[in-house]
Amino acid sequence: MADILYTYKNSVYANITNKCNCSCTFCIRSLKDGVGSADTLWHEKNPSKEEILQAVRDYDFTGFDELVFCGYGEPTCELETLLAAAKIAKEEKGLKTRLNTNGLGNEENGRDIVPELAEVIDSVSVSLNAPDAAKYQEVTRPRYDNGFVKMVDFATKCKAKIGDVKWSIVDVLPEEDIEKCKKISKETGIELRIRHYS
Repeated sequence: MADILYTYKNSVYANITNKCNCSCTFCIRSLKDGVGSADTLWHEKNPSKEEILQAVRDYDFTGFDELVFCGYGEPTCELETLLAAAKIAKEEKGLKTRLNTNGLGNEENGRDIVPELAEVIDSVSVSLNAPDAAKYQEVTRPRYDNGFVKMVDFATKCKAKIGDVKWSIVDVLPEEDIEKCKKISKETGIELRIRHYS
């Protein structure tokens, strides 16, 4: 059975769904079953909202101050569960909350979800993945047209409402693409974090 909560480096992560609205060419879930303390992050069937909330309530967060929503699926594909679990993490566990997302949650849910996220999420990391629309479609393969524009719009809305927002890219991108991503970072006022691909 897949882990709902797992630790990686110095954070606790919540793996709330396998659902995803992208099919990224470099996705870690096509390379290995688990990350960090989790042997597998593939849910045989997606856990229920109740199972996830119970897992957060039962977990011993001693030594950890943050819960990060990031697993083998896109957390905003299970928005109601994400919001409820983040509320428990903050109100009952006294934790900070972070959402790692592909930035297509508004499209997935058919509305602007940022005001709801802002109530329970302290920081957001958005996977930029590529420096322009054409490369983004090619690499991220989202279910939606104009995914790049929608993702940038989501991140900008998060910046306005939540404040603590970062772009995230992986260092396998060509140098010229990384430079273009730095330019997007400057234009949007959103800090860029370059992660080492592992």
